[in-house]
Amino acid sequence: MNQTASSFILPSSSLRILLWDIDGTLIRSVRPDSFKDYTIPMLEEVFGTAGRLPEMRVSGMTDLQIVGEALRDEGFTHEHIRARVNEVRDRYMTAMRGITGNGSEHFQLLPGVRETLTALAHHSRYQSALMTGNIEPAAHLKMELVELSEFFTLPGAFGDESHDRRDLPALAAGRIREHLQLDLAPEQFIVIGDTPNDIDCARHFGARALIVATSRMYSVEDLLAYQPDALLPDLSDVNAVIETLARL
Repeated sequence: MNQTASSFILPSSSLRILLWDIDGTLIRSVRPDSFKDYTIPMLEEVFGTAGRLPEMRVSGMTDLQIVGEALRDEGFTHEHIRARVNEVRDRYMTAMRGITGNGSEHFQLLPGVRETLTALAHHSRYQSALMTGNIEPAAHLKMELVELSEFFTLPGAFGDESHDRRDLPALAAGRIREHLQLDLAPEQFIVIGDTPNDIDCARHFGARALIVATSRMYSVEDLLAYQPDALLPDLSDVNAVIETLARL
């Protein structure tokens, strides 16, 4: 799927890098908040408490931000969490693998996802990377479970790297520029997500934002209020996705 910088048919200025969110954009948990089934036990094991995670709504947050918000009133600072991030990551993945199994009962592809990614993979203008609030190994596991890994060969950015999602586009862009050996401008990156936080992080970096209205938490009206560069109901109309991206 991946192309090297020397193989681009189009000039590098025409290249667009698609930075994909995962949850609510590419896939959905079959049961809302099912991630808490493995996140709550992990927090209790590592920190002795899950804090207020059981009642939190977390759409669009990074995993580190979720942990920080959950444990804030328990006296744990970002520094405390950062110091134990490796343990958090390891225990999280052990718990997640134990519950998700082969994934078929836990995650479902959203409409048009595979068809859209397949079409984009054959289009010389686009390359794709993951930019998600998930910790990196969880992001890769989810993509393996729904058989989408092949579409994301560029380096990305993940939720175990910052408490602030706005940091992720710059992290991904730096890695992708180095990987492709190209000086890509911020406006050549397009964040594809389903929440206001996806719009916010795109704006913060100077990227474009294509939003799909597939979130369980935000209506079309909610999302339009944040003025994304483009909004689609979902990815089911592949031609509409391609036409929309061509205008960004």
